[in-house]
Formats: sequence, C-alpha cells, structure tokens
Amino acid sequence: MTFKDFNLNPKLQKAIEVAEFTTPSPIQELAIPVILQGKDVVGQAHTGTGKTAAFGLPILNMLQHNGGVEAVIIVPTRELATQVSDEIFRFGRFMGINTATVYGGSSYSRQLKHIAKASVIVATPGRFLDLLRGGKIDIAPRFVVLDEADEMLDMGFLDDIKEIFTFMPSDRQTLLFSATMPDAIKDLAQRILHEPEFITITAKDITNTNISQSYYVVEEYERDEALLRLLDFKNPHKAIVFSRTKSEVDRLTTLLVSQGYAAKGLHGDMEQRQREETIRAFKKDLEILVATDVAARGLDVTDVSHVFNYHIPFDSESYVHRIGRTGRAGKEGIAVSIVTPAEFKSLLKIEKTVGSKLVAKEIPTISDIKEKVSNSLITKIEEVDVDQNAIDLIEKLKEEYDLSTIVYKLATLLQTQIKVEGNERIGKSKKQINNIKKRFKNEPSKRKRWTRSRNRRSSSSSNRKRS
Repeated sequence: MTFKDFNLNPKLQKAIEVAEFTTPSPIQELAIPVILQGKDVVGQAHTGTGKTAAFGLPILNMLQHNGGVEAVIIVPTRELATQVSDEIFRFGRFMGINTATVYGGSSYSRQLKHIAKASVIVATPGRFLDLLRGGKIDIAPRFVVLDEADEMLDMGFLDDIKEIFTFMPSDRQTLLFSATMPDAIKDLAQRILHEPEFITITAKDITNTNISQSYYVVEEYERDEALLRLLDFKNPHKAIVFSRTKSEVDRLTTLLVSQGYAAKGLHGDMEQRQREETIRAFKKDLEILVATDVAARGLDVTDVSHVFNYHIPFDSESYVHRIGRTGRAGKEGIAVSIVTPAEFKSLLKIEKTVGSKLVAKEIPTISDIKEKVSNSLITKIEEVDVDQNAIDLIEKLKEEYDLSTIVYKLATLLQTQIKVEGNERIGKSKKQINNIKKRFKNEPSKRKRWTRSRNRRSSSSSNRKRS
C-alpha cells in the first residue's frame, strides 16, 4: 500500500510527498488506520521503525484547529523531544500546525509563549509535570502519546507519568509505544488506556529489506585499521559509527579527524548545547557521527547511507536500533559490523534473533581501494565538461611535451592522491570465516556429547559403588 491509501488531509498528503515518504513501514501500516478510528493503541516497536509518523500523521489529520493544545507527546529525552517536534512540524507545515518543545534546562517563559500558540506539545516528563503542578498551563488535549515508554521507565519517570495523567482529561485518546513490554509498562497501559488495540512489530519486520547487512572478521589489533579501510572503500555519504563507551567515542573521533574525515562524537557526558550542535551539524553536512547507543537513541536523520558497528552490540535490540538509523523513508541503507572471532557467538545469536541474513565479507585490500578510486576517476573524467582554463593549460604544456606524456603526467598526479596506509590484506578470508562459523555452530552438539558421556561415566561409577 501507499500513504495515499489512508485518505489523509490533502495538505498532510502534500507534506508526506515533499518528505519523499511513499510506502508505509509495518508499524505505520497497522497503527494509522486504528488510530484514525479513534481507538487507544499499545504499539510494541523499536526505534527506527517509523513510530513518529505512525502516531503523528493520524493525530494531525484529526486536529480540529480550535486554537488550543490538542495533542501532547511525552518522550524520555531532550534530543528525542526536539526531533519528534521537528518531524511533527514538518508534516503539519501546510496545515499551519505549531508545535512547542518542552524540556528542562531551557527558559520557562519562552516555552510558555510557544505553548500559547501551539496545537501540539512535545515534552519530557519532568518539565511538563512542573508546568502542570505549578498551574502554569491549563490544557485538555484530545490526544496523549507516550513514546519510548520503556526508556522512560528505565530513567525513573514512571511516577511522574502516572501523575501527569491525573491532569489529563478522561475522554482523551491515548497511544503508548514501547520497544519492550515489561510488567511495569503493562500495568501502566492498563491504568491509562481504555480497551486498547495491541500492535506488535517483530524484529523480522524491523530489519527491512532496504538495509543490506554484512560483517567482517578481524583480530582485535586490526579493528581500527579495518574501520578506516572500510570507510575508504565504501565512501559513505553520511555514516554513523557506533561504539560501546564514551572514551571509545572520543578516541575514534580523534582517529578519524586525524585521517582527514569530517567527524564528531556524541555521548552522554557532553553538555546539552554541544550535543544539539553536533546533531545539527550531522543533519546538515557532517560526514561521520561517532556515537554510543544511548546518545543516538531516537536520532532521526533520513539520509544516513551507512551504519558501522565498531563493536557488535551486546544484544539484538541494540543491533536493531543501530541499523535502523539507515534505510529510512524507503531509502536503501548499508549496515556493517566489525567482529573478532571471540565475538562470533554474539553475532550468530543476533542473526538468529533478528531473523536476517548477515553476509560474511572480506576486508578490501589496498589494491581493491585503488582500483575502485581509479574507476571512479574514470567515470568523473567521462562526465566532466571541458572548460577554457583546462584548454589553455594543455596548450601551454604542449609547448614542452607531447600529448601522451601530458596525459600520463596528469594521470600520475591524480593517482598520487590515492593514499591508503597499512598492510595490503587485513582480517579473515571467507574460508577462515566459514571455519570459525562451523566451529561455533558445532559447539552445542559437542557439549551435548560431552555431557552425555559424563553422565554415562557418572552413572557407571554410581552403579559400581552400589554393587
């Protein structure tokens, strides 16, 4: 199906087309019709599945434009509040929709001015509750959304959320979205929703066919060189490099900048102003963002071409969240993981849980990169238009050299710009990777045989003792 099948407001449909959204994601396809029917919804779906549009589009479609706040969207972090607000504003741009973003660390008076003009509030729990408790705002929204509910639970906001709903009207439509459904979230849903429709998007649905997933096996000491080699070869338009720790983010950012890449880091120890500046730079023209999982949660940039897992994450949910940063809005994406033989067990577990095929590949050699760059140069030469300055330069050179020599010299000059350092070949070959895979896949059966043998020996020993 397409977004046109939802029969949305023509002005809303225009914004969808300007955003180049064509085919709904699984959560959008299932949730939008139910929300348009006025039902409460509990949606279980990870970050990167298109949840904002899943609840934002039907809400915008049903706004009555009565001059007050009609919808409140509650999210766990400032970054996510800003991004959700931006996306709601983008979809509602032709409908004259104003949004107010409410979070701590910013001016109360400025936020109150925005709220006075807004149809939609996007807020973090703490600051929003402060405004309600202090009587600074008096609103009766028809729609209330809890986004990333489990994240808010982990951050200790559960009591705040329960109190927030004591200020909300009873005849509201409530939507709750969460990646996981722990008992505390189920209890909350039972408390604040009325006969909700449950929608669950599985990991298989999330890892869409727009994202090609591959992995490269290296030794630990080769990890940095492997990342640089892959960046050189794949030449991403815009990439996120995921790392596990804040210190690793800082180190990798320094490494990439030293190698000539336009890169910045993003992690939880940065000041809010720095984080906002980094995200803005990445949305505009920054080439590479190096980030931890927590810092990049909810990050919505539609033109990320590549995601690199410098370390493979500890669990499948984190993996799905990471690769969901690419392949968005119907575009193709590439997810690359760098693993060591010791991490292979985790890789196989993720592959099994997610239900996607991760393709084993070999790290490109220096010769591979030079050949690719040469081919790229040939393409550029074929497409470039000759200008007068170039003609004048060649005519001047022809005074001393024949045309063939000039061409060879210019080609040599271009080739010297291709600098790839390190060993010609790094990482494991496909044959070596297959052997590692066989070893790990055979391990369970070996353990079972060893356990059965041990049990038999134990049984035999006990029989001898009894006799």
